Amino acid sequence: MSLPDARLSAVDKARIFIAGNSGLIKTVQALNAGIQPRTLYALRDSGELTQISRGVYRLSNLDQPSDTDMLIVAARIPDAVICLISALAHHQITTQIPHAISIAVARGKETPRIDYPPLAIHRFSGQSLTAGIEEGTLDGRKLRIYSVEKTLADCFKMRNQVGMDVVIEAMKLYRIRKPLKVNELMKFARICRVENVMTPYIEMIL
Repeated sequence: MSLPDARLSAVDKARIFIAGNSGLIKTVQALNAGIQPRTLYALRDSGELTQISRGVYRLSNLDQPSDTDMLIVAARIPDAVICLISALAHHQITTQIPHAISIAVARGKETPRIDYPPLAIHRFSGQSLTAGIEEGTLDGRKLRIYSVEKTLADCFKMRNQVGMDVVIEAMKLYRIRKPLKVNELMKFARICRVENVMTPYIEMIL
């Protein structure tokens, strides 16, 4: 994205650029667009920008984001995939309130480091990493998250960490709130190698 008319002031150009970037900008994006740090600081100090994480700013006049923590993760770690309890919460099939954002990253990839929000990092590989990713948007930012059915299979696979009570509740809420996709459930159960574990619970909700 290029900056608008050069006759505008630096602050005006930055304001227009950020608005065209869904109201969110990282410092590195600003520098690449020719926006100087002092311009960002001027907008921050005037109250027009709010710093929501280190190096991430958001226009203050926008509506409160639906999930600030996920918005930060989407901006700071664009390759991460929201998973497990965070994905259950996003899909509204849990009563749990995540204390950290659960993300899946590739095995061998450098550990993401951000000061906020707290992260629960899980290492996936092969189809366990790449299958079932949905790319949606959250307040105008691309968000990568596993589908409902892939998330359920992941939770069965990691039931000792998630808690079997949480997994059973998610299956019940899935049956009530979502279209039942048995073929998708079984496909991801096979990918996650939990077909034998999941099958009785799938039969229970049929």
